[in-house]
Amino acid sequence: MSEQQHLYLVDGSSYIFRAYHRLPPLTDPEGTPVGAVYGYTTMLWKLADDLDAADGPTHLAVILDKDSTSFRNEIYPEYKANRPEPPEDLRPQFPLIRDATRAFSLPCIEEQGLEADDLIASYAREAQRQGWNVTIVSSDKDLMQLVGELDGARIDMLDTMKSQRIYVEEVEAKFGVKPELVGDVLALMGDSVDNIPGIYGVGPKTASKLIAEHGSLAAALDQAPEMKKSKLKERLIEGRADAELSRVLVTLKEDCDLPVPIEDMKIEKIPTEPLATFLEKHGFTSLLKRLGAGTGSPERANNLNPAKADRAGDTGTEQGNRQPIPEMPKLDRSTYETVQTPERLEHWIARAMAARLVAVDTETSSLDAMQAELVGVSLALGPNDACYIPLAHGGADMFAEKPEQVPVDLALRMLKPMLEADSVLKVFQNGKYDLNVLARLGVEVTPIEDTMVMSFDLDAGRGEGMGGGHGMDELAQRHLGHTCLSFKEICGTGKKAIPFGEVPLDRATEYAAEDADVTWRLYQMLKPRLSEEGGKRVYERVDRPLIPVVAAMEREGIKVDRAQLARLSEEFANQTAALEKDIHAIAEREFAVGSPKQLGEVLFDQMGFKGGKKGKSGQYSTDQSVLENLAKDEAARPIASKVLEWRHLSKLKSTYTDALQAQINPDTGRVHTSYSLVGAQTGRLSSTDPNLQNIPIRTAIGRTIREAFVPEAGNVILAADYSQIELRLAAHMADVGTLKEAFANGEDIHSRTASEMFGEVTRDTRAQAKTINFAILYGISRWGLASRLEVEPDEAQDMIDTYFQRFPGIQRYIMETLETVRERGYSETLFGRKTWFPRIRSKNQAERQGSERAAINAPIQGTSADIIKRAMARMLPALRDEGLGNVRMLLQVHDELVFELPESDVARASEVIERVMAEAALPAVTLDVPLAVDIGTGASWDAAH
Repeated sequence: MSEQQHLYLVDGSSYIFRAYHRLPPLTDPEGTPVGAVYGYTTMLWKLADDLDAADGPTHLAVILDKDSTSFRNEIYPEYKANRPEPPEDLRPQFPLIRDATRAFSLPCIEEQGLEADDLIASYAREAQRQGWNVTIVSSDKDLMQLVGELDGARIDMLDTMKSQRIYVEEVEAKFGVKPELVGDVLALMGDSVDNIPGIYGVGPKTASKLIAEHGSLAAALDQAPEMKKSKLKERLIEGRADAELSRVLVTLKEDCDLPVPIEDMKIEKIPTEPLATFLEKHGFTSLLKRLGAGTGSPERANNLNPAKADRAGDTGTEQGNRQPIPEMPKLDRSTYETVQTPERLEHWIARAMAARLVAVDTETSSLDAMQAELVGVSLALGPNDACYIPLAHGGADMFAEKPEQVPVDLALRMLKPMLEADSVLKVFQNGKYDLNVLARLGVEVTPIEDTMVMSFDLDAGRGEGMGGGHGMDELAQRHLGHTCLSFKEICGTGKKAIPFGEVPLDRATEYAAEDADVTWRLYQMLKPRLSEEGGKRVYERVDRPLIPVVAAMEREGIKVDRAQLARLSEEFANQTAALEKDIHAIAEREFAVGSPKQLGEVLFDQMGFKGGKKGKSGQYSTDQSVLENLAKDEAARPIASKVLEWRHLSKLKSTYTDALQAQINPDTGRVHTSYSLVGAQTGRLSSTDPNLQNIPIRTAIGRTIREAFVPEAGNVILAADYSQIELRLAAHMADVGTLKEAFANGEDIHSRTASEMFGEVTRDTRAQAKTINFAILYGISRWGLASRLEVEPDEAQDMIDTYFQRFPGIQRYIMETLETVRERGYSETLFGRKTWFPRIRSKNQAERQGSERAAINAPIQGTSADIIKRAMARMLPALRDEGLGNVRMLLQVHDELVFELPESDVARASEVIERVMAEAALPAVTLDVPLAVDIGTGASWDAAH
C-alpha cells in the first residue's frame, strides 16, 4: 500500500435509495421493514471487499443527509420543493441504516442544515490540502465539480453501479468543460429534481456550449446583449437572475466544520462486533454466516423469505416481495476453464450428465438467431464451476492464426446427447434465442428452464422505471449484487469493435462462462420463489411450455411478396409527396413536415391556432393527441388531418413496406419476427424485428400491407381469432349475469349493451356501446370517454353511471380489483399471473391514476394472454395427433393465431384449431361463458379475415 493516505467518502444517501429499489421489501423478525437496510448493508460490505481487493483505502466514512432542508432553503424556499416524500416503508429504515453504518465501525457523518454533498466537499478539500488522495463513491453530477488534482493530491469519483472511475477526462466528456466549470453549466441548465430554476429553454448541450465558448457563466451572461437576435439571447437576458441564483444553489460549501477529524476515519478489517449483533437482530442470517459469527435460527431465516406455514397475518405485498438471500461464494472469473480439447469437453459433459442440471449459454456472431453462427458454448455446474468451449475463434481471414479448439461439428456431436437428454435439465437465460441457434444446427434442446421467464412470472411490473427488467445484467445486479462483464468491455465499440470470435480466449472465457455461472445462480435463487410466492402455476402451466413453441414459430417465419411491398412503398411515397404539397399550400410556405419544431412554429406561431404548448426545451408539442385535437377545430382541420395522414403513411412505409423487404431472410426467403415473452407486463407476447402486431387492422392501408403476407405455392393462410375474449372474461370474472346470458345465447354483445343502456339498437347506439364496453374495462375516465365519443364530459359520466347501473357487477369488479391491488401491490389472472403496480399509491396523481387504469384491465388482459398461450402450447401436438403435421403455426397477434397449411387440410385443421382454442382454459379454469373462435382462410393474411 502506498504511504500516501487515501480517503474514501461514501455518498450514503444515494446508496439508501439504490438499496431500496434494488430489493423487494423485506421484514425482520419484529415485522419492521428492512429491505433497504439489507440492500445497503450488502452494498457497503461489497464496497469494502472490492476496495480492499483493489487498492485498499486507508480511511473511509459514510456521509448522509440529516434531513430534507438545508441553508439553501433559506436562500430559495422552493429548493427541492418538487421532491416527493420518501415511501412510507422506507422512513422507518433511515435510523436502521445509520445503525448499519456504525455496526461496520465506520464513521456515519451528518449535520443539521447541511447536505451530504457539502460535507463531502469540505472533507475532500481538507484531505486534499493535507496531501491525501480522495475518492468520492457516488455518481452525483454536482460532486463532479470537485474532481481534479492539487499538488499531487487527487480527487476522483467511483460509480459502483457502472464500476467506473470518474476523473477529469470523464467529467469533460459528460459536460464539455473542466470540473471547475461544471457548476456554471449546472446553473444554466437547472435541475427539475432539485427545483433549481436555471434558464428556461437551455438544455445540457446548449449550456455546455455556452460555458465552453465564453469561459464562465458570468461571461456568457455578460455577452448575451451582444449576441445575434435569437430566442437564446432573449432567454439569457431575461433569465440572468435565475441563472445567478442557480449558481449559488449548485455551489458546494467547502468550508464546513468537520464533526469527525479525518484522522479518525482510519479503516481496519471489519470487526465482528457490533456487526454480528446488528445482523442477528434483524435476521440477516446469510450475512451473519458470512461474518463467521453464527448461523442464526431457521425461523429467523424464514422471516426474510416468503411465508410458508404462517401466512395468515401477512399482507399480500409482503408475501410477494420477500425473497431468499443467496448463500453462494462471490463470483470469481479466475476459476473458469477454457475447454480446448475433446478430452476436456468429454469430462464436462460427463459431469453435466451426472449433475442432472447444467446452465447453458451460447456465444454467436449476431443477435439475429436465424442468421447467427455459433462461436462457442458455455456450461456451469455450480458457483464458479463453469467453462467456455470456443468453437469458431480466430480471425475471419483463412490464413489467420486460430487457437486450439474443438471443431464445431465434433463438439456438437458430443454435446447433442447431453443437450437432448431428458435426464438433464438445461437452464438458460432467454433460452428462446439459444434454442433457435442450436435447432438450426440440428440440436433440439429439452427439457429446459429459463431464469428470464421465471423473473418475469415473479416480478412483472415490480421495478418499473427503476431497473426492474429481466435481462441478465439487471438480474445479476439486483439479486446477486454482481456487475457482469459487458459485451462492450470485451469487444469494444465503434470502429474499434471486434467480433466475439476474435476476442482472446482468456477474456472470452471470463465473459461467456460468467453468463452461465450467473444463470446457474439465478436459477437456484428464483426457482424456490416460484413455489413460495405463487408463481409456479403460471410458469409451469403457461409460460415455460411456450418457450420452445415460440422458438419454433420464429424459425418458421412467414413469406412476404417482395414485389407487392415494393409497389406499396412507391404508392406511399407518391401519396406522402402529394400530401406534403397540400400541406405546404395550406401553410403558404415550404417546411419539413417531419420536423416537430418546424411544424409547431407553422401551426401555432404562423397560423395562430390555439392549443399550442411548449415543453422545457421551448419547442411546441405536435404529438398525435395535439394534432387530433386540432383536427376537431374547423379552421385547423384541413392541415392537421393531412399531417396526421402524412405521418401515418410515412410510418407504414418506413416500418413495414420498406423495412420488410430488407428483413427477408436470404436463406429462407421469409420474414422471421422475434417474440418477447417478457415484453408486456400483463403477459402478452410482443413482436419486434419486425413488429407484426402493430399493422393497422381496420384500415384499408393496413389491409393492403397484410395482402403481402402470403403462403407458399399450394398452401393457404388460416387466421383463427378469439371473438371478444376480453368481454367474455369480464362477464365471467365480474359475474355479470346479463352479459353471461348474452354470450351463452350467441347474441351480439354490443347490441345487447346498447339495448340495456339506450333502450334501442341503432348503428350509432351500437357504436357507442362498443366503445363503452371496451373503454370501461380499461378504467377510462369521463374525459377520456368524452374524447372518444366526442361528447361533453358530463354526458360521458352519465353514460358511465348508466353502464354501472345496468351492469353493477362490472363496477363491483373494478372496485374490488383496485382495493385488492392497493392492499397486495399486484393484480392476478385466473391462472395466477401477477402484475405488480408499485405506483398504485403514488402521491403523483397521473402516476396513480395510470396504475389504477392498468390494474383494472390487467387481470382480464392477462387471463386472455394466458389462454392463447395455453392454446399455442397444445396446438401442434393436437394437430399431429390428427395426422396434420403439415400445418405450421406462424404468428400470434393479440387474440389471433396465423397458420400456413395445405388447402386440402383446411377443413380438418379448422376443427382442431377451433377446439384447442375454445378449450384452452380447461382443466385449470372453467369459464361461465363459451370462448368463440372465428376462422378464415385465403391466399394472403388479409384474405383470411
